[in-house]
Amino acid sequence: MQTSPADTPTATPADTHTVIQVRGARENNLRDVCVDIPKRRLTVFTGVSGSGKSSLVFGTIAAESQRLINETYTAFVQSFMPSLGRPDVDALHNLSAAIVVDQERMGANSRSTVGTATDAYTMLRIIFSRLGEPYIGTSGAFSFNVPEGMCLECEGTGEVSTVDADQIVDRSRSLDEGAILVPNYAVDSWSWQVVAHSGFFSPGKRLADFSRQEWDDLLYKEPVKVEVGSNGFTYEGLIARMRRTWLAKDRDSLQPHIRAFVARAVVFARCPACAGTRLSAAALSSKIDGHTIAECSSMQISDLAEFVRKLDDPGVAPLIAGLRELLESLTEIGLGYLSLDRPSGSLSGGEAQRVKMVRHLGSSITDVTYVFDEPTIGLHPHDIRRMNDLLLRLRDKGNTVLVVEHKPEVIEIADHVVDLGPGAGEAGGTICYTGDVAGLRASGTLTGRHLGHRARLRGEVRTPGGWLSIKGADLHNLKDVEVGIPTGVLTVVTGVAGSGKSSLIHGYLSGRDGVVVADQSAIRGSRRSNPATYTGLLGPIRTAFAKANGVKAALFSANSEGACPACNGLGLVYTDLAMMAGVASVCERCGGERFTAEVLTYRLRGRNISEVLGMSVAEARDFFTTGQARTILGRLFDVGLGYLRLGQPLDTLSGGERQRLKLAIHMAEKSSTYILDEPTTGLHLADVDKLLALLDRLVDDGNTVVVIEHHQAVMAHADWLIDLGPGGGHDGGRVVFTGTPARLVAEGDTVTARHLGEYVTG
Repeated sequence: MQTSPADTPTATPADTHTVIQVRGARENNLRDVCVDIPKRRLTVFTGVSGSGKSSLVFGTIAAESQRLINETYTAFVQSFMPSLGRPDVDALHNLSAAIVVDQERMGANSRSTVGTATDAYTMLRIIFSRLGEPYIGTSGAFSFNVPEGMCLECEGTGEVSTVDADQIVDRSRSLDEGAILVPNYAVDSWSWQVVAHSGFFSPGKRLADFSRQEWDDLLYKEPVKVEVGSNGFTYEGLIARMRRTWLAKDRDSLQPHIRAFVARAVVFARCPACAGTRLSAAALSSKIDGHTIAECSSMQISDLAEFVRKLDDPGVAPLIAGLRELLESLTEIGLGYLSLDRPSGSLSGGEAQRVKMVRHLGSSITDVTYVFDEPTIGLHPHDIRRMNDLLLRLRDKGNTVLVVEHKPEVIEIADHVVDLGPGAGEAGGTICYTGDVAGLRASGTLTGRHLGHRARLRGEVRTPGGWLSIKGADLHNLKDVEVGIPTGVLTVVTGVAGSGKSSLIHGYLSGRDGVVVADQSAIRGSRRSNPATYTGLLGPIRTAFAKANGVKAALFSANSEGACPACNGLGLVYTDLAMMAGVASVCERCGGERFTAEVLTYRLRGRNISEVLGMSVAEARDFFTTGQARTILGRLFDVGLGYLRLGQPLDTLSGGERQRLKLAIHMAEKSSTYILDEPTTGLHLADVDKLLALLDRLVDDGNTVVVIEHHQAVMAHADWLIDLGPGGGHDGGRVVFTGTPARLVAEGDTVTARHLGEYVTG
């Protein structure tokens, strides 16, 4: 049909909204930042760790977009949402709805799998409900999350648990003597009183003398109302309650002391009724081309994509096409080695981020802002090119794509670059450059100068002092691997995502004596936990304050006597607004300084305890020039955390920062072997050389260092390389090369060899 002039859209004021305008951003270390970010373009934010990238992208732009959207919901709906404060910024104009695709692990719900998280399993269920033979009913008949399709023996979890009663109670004691060994059941506690005074048994009677009925009531009785004194309570047997409150949850979501108790008291095994498939016998009887839905879910995604390509039925053709496209996208992004039945809580941060990314690729929504936090984490250079293609596809659908990233391969594809710095912490927070990549390269900024930087192959490799032997390794996709890891040198383990690197090193080296692992997993602790408390630095700081002022050291702990009584040392007061979202506000009594007014009068060389905890590691290193405090601060500085504030809450740290914090602590231990998993995560190009120097120092001090890494600079710097592959999943699991980096480049015929060769030759 020919378009008439009247049908042609005319320009309107709406067409002028082509940039997101940030005016006067002061979140964290940002210094009145003003910047325009083009919409419907790919913008990469660069700068050293702590320069303010995340504060600008996540803490300002994404946070305000999500806060404004949340405010459009009713008060009832808002009560189920996290509380979002307004970021410290003068103005933000032309925001669109922001979707943050971060590296947070996907929910610790044992019923959530890769298939359910991506809707792939939903599509597969509908296809089986139409094409499966024999026909057994609707798609719900193939779901392990509803009674219609779940195995009733394990209730759709795929595993059954057996509780060891002797780990629950001590039969030689009475309840009065503390017979209950379950956490939170100490004598005279509320939980203990409900059991002891339930009327089902005498609290002074030894459990060994209980009748069969009393024993069953103690352990297995279903919930029943009882009166304790003048109050009514619900009584439930100990094991019955454990199954309902703890065993029904994912074990990783439990508190550490409860998780440790469950590990001692409970044996988990694959459900014999469904063989771990989670599904009913009826669901497992229906097949397509000889395969059940459970067999399809356990296939490697790349193989399942092949299976789906062969399906041809006009009745479900659109569904088959949609599932095929989704599976191919997962394969394209380097996740073809996963299976749909893989629990989503077991994915790494990088894998979780890529799963979320694919979910958004299939969305019909456009003109939104997608925000990514280092999407290349966990990716081999081979896979980074695929990731770049997906970022560009998101942009080309009409979306604004904002990426915080350090890898040159991603910076190169940017339409626009915003470089923050010039340094970290107090030395950062300003815009050093905005423009295209060519301009960045010529800009003279730290990022621009290092964009073309290449680490050279190590000229002279160290000689191993011995070998750590691994034999018959067959965990996950490893295929009876036998390999030696040299001692006294720097070994780098490489290979594409899913090739078996982590299975080999964490599965067969981590548990040995003298081996220390510094990973990126979350550090468990309270809201008061910070680098000073976690590293033990607060101890010598408190002692120094106490000595200088002639008072008790306990006064200088926000967890002890010196804490502000109004906020209990948090500096914030959390207010529950019932139907409205809760609000965190700065404590009015201490002004967020966390300590009592009296404690804040005590000074050490002119600074009070709150001011010291507000220092960066680099500042504190100049302030504490001797003693244990200086030693700990020196280690933190050496691992690249000089910009971190001593009192910064641990839950604000990135995975890479958590890893470097753990490494700083382990450096004080007498260890012989260090394992580091992707230590370049979160590191600016300029900081990678510092990391390499740190690794050298560890080796030169007589240690063995094993690094799982994708960064070519680390590969080139290694004394010894172990390359796994050739692919991921069942296409990996083999050692395809061992030797020096120079020999890999000269003689190797692997994906890693090709990319390392391109890197060192420029």
